[in-house]
Amino acid sequence: MSIISVSVGTALAAGHGSIDWWAYALSILGVVFLHAGTNVLNDYFDYKNKVDTPDVPGSFSNESRVLIQKMLTHKQVLALGLGLFVLSLPIGIYLTLAKGFTVLIVGLLGFLAGFFYTANPISFKYLALGEPMVFLMWGPLMVSGAYFVQQGEITSQAILVSIPFGILVALILLANNIRDIQYDSKVGIKTMPILLGHQKAVWLYQVLVFLAYLGLVVLCIIQELSWWGLLVFISVPLAMKLIRAIKDEAPPDADARTAQLDTLFGVLLIIALIISNYQR
Repeated sequence: MSIISVSVGTALAAGHGSIDWWAYALSILGVVFLHAGTNVLNDYFDYKNKVDTPDVPGSFSNESRVLIQKMLTHKQVLALGLGLFVLSLPIGIYLTLAKGFTVLIVGLLGFLAGFFYTANPISFKYLALGEPMVFLMWGPLMVSGAYFVQQGEITSQAILVSIPFGILVALILLANNIRDIQYDSKVGIKTMPILLGHQKAVWLYQVLVFLAYLGLVVLCIIQELSWWGLLVFISVPLAMKLIRAIKDEAPPDADARTAQLDTLFGVLLIIALIISNYQR
C-alpha cells in the first residue's frame, strides 16, 4: 500500500516534470519503515491491551502472531517497532534538506499518526478513528508528499487523485473491524463497526467501494485524470466478489482480500498515469 501511494504521487509528478529516481526510492524506503513501525507497534499495543488474543481470527491465522505464540517478548516487539521508526529518520532528514521543509512536516505527521494509531494517550484505532487516519495517511498525506518530493509543491490534483485509493486502503481496516466486532466489544474499545452495528458497517463498506470508483469517474470528467483512469474498472469484478463475500458475515481474511483489491486498483491507476504521461 505504501509503495503504491508513493508511486501514484510520483507518477502524477512525472506529468509535470522530470523525476528524481533516487528521491523516489528513498521516499518508498522511508514510508515503508514508517508503515512497518506502525504495524509492529499496532501488534504490540493490541497484545498489551488484550485486543489480540488466541480467540481472535486473523487473515494469516494465529500462528503468524509472534506475541501470542511467544516467539518474541513484548519488549522485543516494542524495540523493533521503535527501531523501524528510527530508520526512517535519516531518510526524512536527507529529503528535507534536499527537497524542502514540507517533507519534514509530512514525515512528522506520518510518524505521529502511525505511533498514536494504537499508542496511549490517543489510540485513534480504539476511538473509532482508525479508518479516517488510515485514509489520510495512505491517501492525501503519502500521495501529496511524494508529489512534493518530485515537484516542490502540493497540488489539488495530487490530493484529489489520492482520495479514491485512500478510501480503499481505509476499507482494509473497516473489513478487519467488521470481522472482529464481537471480540473488540468484549475488551471495551470503540471501532466504527461497533458504533454503527454490523449491518450498517457492511452497508458503509459497500457504499465506500462504490464511491471510490465513482470518484475516479468524476476525476476523469473534471480532467484531473485522463480517461485512461477508467482502467481501474478492470478491478470491478474483484470488488463485486468481495462485496458479496462480506455481505452476510465477514470471512477471516476479509482484510487481506480488501488489500488485494487495493493493490489491483492502485497498480491499474499507476499504469493509467504512466500511459497518460507518455501521450502528453
